[in-house]
Amino acid sequence: MTDNSTILRRQILSSHQTGQKIRRIAFEIYEQNFEETGIIIAGIAGEGYAFAQRLASELLDISPLDVQLVELRFDKNVHFQSPILFDKEVNVENQVIIVADDVLNTGRTLAFALEPFLKVRMKKVQVAVVVDRSHHLFPVHADYVGYSLSTTLTEHVQVVLSRPDEEGVYLK
Repeated sequence: MTDNSTILRRQILSSHQTGQKIRRIAFEIYEQNFEETGIIIAGIAGEGYAFAQRLASELLDISPLDVQLVELRFDKNVHFQSPILFDKEVNVENQVIIVADDVLNTGRTLAFALEPFLKVRMKKVQVAVVVDRSHHLFPVHADYVGYSLSTTLTEHVQVVLSRPDEEGVYLK
């Protein structure tokens, strides 16, 4: 049985191309943070965390950085009531934090994801995304972007990293 959502979507990046984008982002992160001994990658639950896992793996492969990976969990639809939870205890004070998500659209999700990091003193907070759609309504800028894609507001971009048989970037 075929799901209608897979029929109506068009693949923008293949699995291989998506992997290349993630590896390039990892190199860029290392280039901007080569003087650090370690970094923390905080992935937003879902495909953002899958992206963070891939980034961490690539960074461990190409650099001597100590990479800590955490998952940020919160209700993306009820930000003002939803506390942001880490999947494990992590000390972010005086650390470099990379907040990772799959798609930067309006910036709302990333703006709220930054909240727990703004309460402590850090060296640096950066944002990495697979796709930047450039429909920003919040003052959030991605430091590392795999692919910039101009879309209409009615189109939907889907990044799939957690299902190897469907991996890629799709436009619906």
